[in-house]
Amino acid sequence: MKKIIYGLFFGDSITYGEYDGVFGGWVDILKRYALQRFHEGNGDELILYNLGIGGESTEGLLKRMPNELSARNSPDGNIIFISYGANDLAVKEDIQIVNPEQFKKNIKTAVQHARLFSNNIYLVSILPFAQKVDGAVVSSGKLRTNDEVVKYNEILKEIVAEEALTYIDFHSAFLQDKEILLSEDGVHPNEKGYGMMAEIAIPIIEKYL
Repeated sequence: MKKIIYGLFFGDSITYGEYDGVFGGWVDILKRYALQRFHEGNGDELILYNLGIGGESTEGLLKRMPNELSARNSPDGNIIFISYGANDLAVKEDIQIVNPEQFKKNIKTAVQHARLFSNNIYLVSILPFAQKVDGAVVSSGKLRTNDEVVKYNEILKEIVAEEALTYIDFHSAFLQDKEILLSEDGVHPNEKGYGMMAEIAIPIIEKYL
C-alpha cells in the first residue's frame, strides 16, 4: 500500500518563491516534480506544502509552527525543512532583528517542535547577498552583510551537528555566481537561482518518492 508523506517547508520570501514569475520558486518546482513522479506511478505520494511567508524571522516562525505542524501531519510520515536567517540577521533602525544567540535558541526550539512530527528535519542555509546590497540599507530599511550570513550559517551548522540533522548548503552553490543567480534586488534568487536550488534539493526528496 502506498504511503502519503507530507513535506513542510517553513521559511521566508525565498521559500515562498518571491521574484520568480516563471517557476514560482524552488519549493514550487519540487511540488510539480513530486506530483509528476506520483502520476508516473512511481513509489509513494509526496505532498509538499510551501509555508513560506515574506519578511518572516524565526520569531514569527515560533508563533505559528505548532499549529502549522498539527494541521498538516501525515500518519505515514513528514519531512520538515526550516529555512531562516536572512531576516533575522538584518539590522533595522540600528537594531538587529534577531541576534545570533537568540537565533540559535529559536532554531533549536523550532527543531524541538519539528521532532514531535518527524525525524527527517533539514536546515537550509542562508544565501549570500549581491555586492550592491552587502552593507547597504535597502528600500525596506534593512541592512544586511555577507559577514553576518557566514556567521548565521555557522550557527545553523552547529545546530545540525548538535541535533544530528541534515544541512542543505545553497550558500556554497551560489557564492561564486551570486551576481547572475540573484534578482535585481540582490537578495532573492532569480529564475536561474531558484532552478539551481531545486536541482540541489531534488535528490533529497527522491528518497521519499
